[in-house]
Order: sequence, then structure tokens, then C-alpha cells
Amino acid sequence: MQWETVIGLEIHAQLATQSKIFSGSATTFGAEPNTQASLVDLGMPGTLPVLNAEAVRMACKFGLAIDAEIAPKNVFARKNYFYPDLPKGYQTSQMDHPIVGKGYLDITLEDGSTRRIGITRAHLEEDAGKSLHEDFHGMSGIDLNRAGTPLLEIVSEPDIRSAKEAVAYVKAIHALVRYLGICDGNMAEGSLRCDCNVSVRPKGQAEFGTRAEIKNVNSFRFIEKAINHEVQRQIELIEDGGKVVQETRLYDPNKDETRSMRSKEEANDYRYFPCPDLLPVVIEQSFLDEVRASLPELPVQKRERFEREFGLSPYDADVLAASRELADYFERVNASCGDAKLAANWVMGELSSLLNKEALEIEQSPVSAEQLGGMILRIKDDTISGKIAKMVFEAMAAGEGSADEIIEKKGLKQVTDSGAIESMLDEVLAANAEQVEQYRASDEAKRGKMFGFFVGQAMKASKGKANPGQVNQLLKKKLEG
Repeated sequence: MQWETVIGLEIHAQLATQSKIFSGSATTFGAEPNTQASLVDLGMPGTLPVLNAEAVRMACKFGLAIDAEIAPKNVFARKNYFYPDLPKGYQTSQMDHPIVGKGYLDITLEDGSTRRIGITRAHLEEDAGKSLHEDFHGMSGIDLNRAGTPLLEIVSEPDIRSAKEAVAYVKAIHALVRYLGICDGNMAEGSLRCDCNVSVRPKGQAEFGTRAEIKNVNSFRFIEKAINHEVQRQIELIEDGGKVVQETRLYDPNKDETRSMRSKEEANDYRYFPCPDLLPVVIEQSFLDEVRASLPELPVQKRERFEREFGLSPYDADVLAASRELADYFERVNASCGDAKLAANWVMGELSSLLNKEALEIEQSPVSAEQLGGMILRIKDDTISGKIAKMVFEAMAAGEGSADEIIEKKGLKQVTDSGAIESMLDEVLAANAEQVEQYRASDEAKRGKMFGFFVGQAMKASKGKANPGQVNQLLKKKLEG
């Protein structure tokens, strides 16, 4: 039987506000446990929440960026459940009247094709605290620093059909919230977490299968692996005569498997009701107009501009526009050197390789955009060759100064004097007289291979400083002579 996968994702993005959604407590990551939890966060009797206006602004920013309906009136509700990391006994969230309604996001797949994924809603809520099970000898510790941190829960339509599509969608959301400046997207710190709702159905069947929810997956790689494992588990279960049950599962990356956590709750299990401590939020058109005016150029717009303005390929434009910081760096390099294609090649090639090797973000690059642009100028004016440029780049990364300083200090200036190159070639050919005779006696096919040998000898003799184009041209002339 042929099976079709159906996936819907719920992404929790921690909003980058300075204080929590209903209290003045700080939201800084990594503080000592329970040092950022006020009486409101602890759910002490008599305390009242006050809504953080910046969280509302950030939610509206996201809604406008996905072309969604923004609810002019949205309501907070109490979602009741009892767990140690939620001292109030309920989570303040939104149910029937979320702030952001239906929207969409276009994603680019590996083959360059695009797909539109519907977004059902995005609502504001508070995060829960964190249970700590290590070092407590059979007990659990509770850290309430995270309790009350503002979250935007982004719920997709069940439009995703493979693990790779799911990853492309999460990456697109990740890029978008970072572009908007509403979330730092740090998945390792839990700033962006993903719940994956996965089901399978026979191809051609209209009804969805029973879904399982995989909770809190926190990396792109694990999202893909968790979904692929869960799809395989469900197919094997059904084909063996079993039934998929609706439940919440956890992904274990060490064993590369999902395992059952609890039966899946329905909305009525949480006994939602409007929060009596918070008034409905009314969003006026003037506020939305102000938010819309503050929107930056978004990833899709930037990608299209890079193709149109700089003549970049769709792939290059997509890679460079995926991160706002990378796109800004590339544009600064291009402004310095005036050659977008060379700038793109160096940013996506040597620079990205260096950052990956050193595990650095683009903001931590040891080579500034202006330094890289200055080096590309020296390639363009034939001061250095592409090969020497790699040596210069390594020296810049090691903190040895600008390209001009390094070229001068190390004597790396390319030899472009035809007379000097000819003289050097004469010496190379004289030292390899036997190979010259073989070359001249050979057919075209063999000559092609042997020519590379002479180029290598010439570049070795010049210590890589001779202009490769001139070497090829003059060498051909001499060998044919």
C-alpha cells in the first residue's frame, strides 16, 4: 500500500521582550534558578497580571508578515492543568479569540520549487517553568525563571507532506521571526521549540489518519529524524494490524526513536474559560498602521531583490537571504567591492567554511565585511590571484591586518609583467626539455593533460605569484612555437 504523510506543526517562539508577558520580571536566559520570578509569576494570592504591550506589538508584526487577519478584539483564557512548573494551576493563553488568524508562508524546497503552507493561527501565551531532574537524588527541582516568558504559538494547517518540507517550514519561520526581531531563534536555549503532529493515510484517502504529537523538538535535524521515525512507526503498526492511538510522544535523539509520554488531551480536558483578570485586547487600525510601517524587508522580498538587483542565482539568493545578519554582511561586502557575484562566492564559500569550522555566528566573524570587500578588490585589479587570495583570507582571519597590509608584508603581489613571466617560463621549459618534446609529439587529447603539468611547474617556480591567465596564454604560445 502507498502511504501519504500528513504533518501539522506548532512552533513556540519566545518573544524577545525585556520583561515577562504579565509581570515586570526579566527574561534573561541563564540566570540563577528562581531569581527572575516575581509574586505574579509564582501565582501568589491577590496578585494581578498586567499585559506587556510589546508582546502585543510583536504578535501583530508576525501577523502582518504572514499576511494574516489580525483580530481587532482578542481574549485571554485560562488553560487549566496541574503541574509543578505551573504554580498558578493554569496557563494564561488564548483559545477561541487568538490575536493572529489565518495566514500563510511560502517555503522553498531543496529542488528550488516553492510550496504555500497555511497558518491556522498564532496566539499569545505565557511559558511554564522548568522541571530539573538531575542532581536531586530521586526528587525534582523547579526553576520558575521561565514562567511567564511571552510565547507566540504558531499553528500551521496540516499542509506539510514530508519531514523535509517540515524542516523547510521551520527554517522559514525561524528566519522570519529573526528578521522581525521578535525572537532570537536560539533552539539550543529553547527560544524556538516545535511540536510535530504526524499522521499517515493511504494515498487518495480524503480523511486524515489518527495523529500523534511529538513534543518539544529543538533542532532542525531532530525534527526531520523524529518525523521520519514516527511515520515509519505508524505505517508498520497499521500494516501489522494495529491502530495508531492519539497520544503525546517524546523523541529520544540518542536512540533515534519516539516513545509514548501520555494520552493526548482534548481542549475540553483543559476547561478553558476567559481569564477574569484580563480585559479583552482591542487593536485599533492606527496601531496596526504604525506596526506595518516598522516592518523590515522580509526574507522573500530580500531574495527577490538579490536576484533582480545583483543577478544572483535563486539558490545563492536563497542562502544569503536566509539570515538577516548574513544578508547584511553580504550587502556590506558588495558595497565595498562592487562585485555581487564574487562577494556571494566568498561569503558562501571561504567565509561560511571558516565560521562552520570555528562554530561562530556571522556576527562573530574574525573577518569584517569591509576587510573581505577590500580583498576582493585586490582580486579584481589583478594585484593577487584567487589562489593567493585564500592565503590572504586565512591571514586576515588570524588577525594579521587588512588585505593590503598582508599583501605588502608577505610580498604576495601578483606578477603581471609579461617580460618577467616569459623569462620564468623559458627557465621552466628548459628544465623540462624532455616533457616539451613529448608534448609537441603528442595528439590534442594527451596535450591537454600535459599542459596542466607545465602550468603547475610555472606556478611553483613563481611561488604562486604569476598571473594564471597570462601564464596560460604565454605558455601555450611557447609550447606551440
